[in-house]
Amino acid sequence: MVKSGLPIRGQRVVVAGTGPLLLAVAAYLRKHGAEIPVICEQASWSELARFGLALSVWPEKIIQGLQLKRDLAGVPFAANSWPLAAHGQQTLESVTISRAGKSENIYCDYLACGFHLIPNIELPLLVGCAVNNGCVQVDDFQTATVPSIFCAGEPTSVGGVELALIEGQIAGLAAAGRGSEAKTLFGKRQKARRFARLLDRTFRLRSELRSLPLPETMVCRCEDVSYSRLRQHGSWRAAKLHTRCGMGPCQGRVCGPATQFLFNWNPDSVRPPVFPARVETLTAITGQRQLQHSEVTGGQS
Repeated sequence: MVKSGLPIRGQRVVVAGTGPLLLAVAAYLRKHGAEIPVICEQASWSELARFGLALSVWPEKIIQGLQLKRDLAGVPFAANSWPLAAHGQQTLESVTISRAGKSENIYCDYLACGFHLIPNIELPLLVGCAVNNGCVQVDDFQTATVPSIFCAGEPTSVGGVELALIEGQIAGLAAAGRGSEAKTLFGKRQKARRFARLLDRTFRLRSELRSLPLPETMVCRCEDVSYSRLRQHGSWRAAKLHTRCGMGPCQGRVCGPATQFLFNWNPDSVRPPVFPARVETLTAITGQRQLQHSEVTGGQS
């Protein structure tokens, strides 16, 4: 929202959730004039300490962390913490957080929540690729279970830009029939995947968060479906049929992961289009192709 022009200077923003992205978001908001009263991280101090020690294998990550620490000098950081409730009449006025087991009310103008990243696997599912633990299954050459389809980046596991780039290189080389060159990158990929597993282990959502929703808490925001209505059903399909959960404009992209965490449901269908495309974008692509064809054949466009 801030990148799209939301004025944030002088506003108090509580940043909460889990993962290194919290620090990056807080630093970005502060750079644009926001005041950060606290950063709430749901992971424990012991998990964060183990994470810090493990980063000795990735010195570049330590450098990035030190840079963020400098950018956030003076901003309180609270582990074992998460939002409990948001309060206000017309706009947000304060939030109640659980901080090391104790409730605390903090006055703020905005609450920014981000509970880690979720792989976007809609397109692979649409074409029939197998999925395991929420990620697309691939072999050593990034080939999916559907022949001639390669998958790289965060759909295969959330591990940062370095892992995505290496997987993309392997997939590209394999698709071009240069398997021997792709093999030379397997070691770098394995090291990057270790970091991905470290992220998942450190910032995995804790079970206490499942008890946070109140009966009136909105889980499906598109169709205004509350937690109490969903709790009456035993599967994603049943809830969808009786409450329209997941049938709004986002097509379950928001409530799907939420119900997966809260009820262990797995959305059993994906609908195209994966992302809407503007007609002007499609016509621009068509025009560009026509121009390229004209240049190749010596014709006019």
